[in-house]
Amino acid sequence: MVSLRFPFLFSQPQPPQSPRQFPAFAAAAAAAGATVAFVAVSSDRDRPFLRNALSSFFSTNHSLPLWGSLSLADNGVPVVESKTGASFPSVLDSSQKLCGIGLRRKSILGLKNIDVYAFGVYADDSDIKSYLSEKYGKLSASQLKGKKEFTEDLMENDISMTIRLQIVYSKLSIRSVRSAFEESVGSRLKKFGGSDNKELLQRFTSQFKDEIKIPRGSVIHLSREKGHILRTSIDGQEVGSIQSKLLCRSILDLYFGEESFDKQAKEEIELNMASYLQS
Repeated sequence: MVSLRFPFLFSQPQPPQSPRQFPAFAAAAAAAGATVAFVAVSSDRDRPFLRNALSSFFSTNHSLPLWGSLSLADNGVPVVESKTGASFPSVLDSSQKLCGIGLRRKSILGLKNIDVYAFGVYADDSDIKSYLSEKYGKLSASQLKGKKEFTEDLMENDISMTIRLQIVYSKLSIRSVRSAFEESVGSRLKKFGGSDNKELLQRFTSQFKDEIKIPRGSVIHLSREKGHILRTSIDGQEVGSIQSKLLCRSILDLYFGEESFDKQAKEEIELNMASYLQS
């Protein structure tokens, strides 16, 4: 049996084979009003983002624009990543909404690619509006799609966000997680900070102690809280917090930055975050 310990190789992020489509859905009108919500949904066969969460609640309307706000706070239906079966709540901590889901894959000795964890990116839509509506409020989500400056502002501003990692590889060890973050986060710290920042990196990776077990189904939260505090928890237990704008930026860059782990997920995340400005 192959165990995901040393050595292993990172599979390089691959661009999507074709642009991910976002067919729009119109919500059923509420009894108390006539507010219409647009929901961006991926039609990718392998990861039909939100399809099963919305199928009973939304009706297709192809005349609607191909963008919209992703808001399931009232619906509360979990979203399932179809390749792995990992289930993601539509809302975290009553205010952070799911913006997109993706997969982290690794290559073992260059011979085999495995799915290590599924991830979901959550953001507080009111924070996005508060920090970015003045600058981007007059632009549509489609105009902001792929706009590097918008993505940079999402990562730089003090917007509450959470990266939820759900372990799907049963032989993953905490040492492998620590080693992976040493490489991926370490490279971002150097890129954005201009130096190795070894002490900051060590403070972060030392939170993943050898005695922690992460069987399949374990959940890791990497949350940026107010004041650029990165709070880390594993299966609901906090393992540490670090105040560092640079570290928060480096973590977020892994999941929707320029060289993110999953390019299709990056597109979903950016588009849905942009839609919050119009919701």
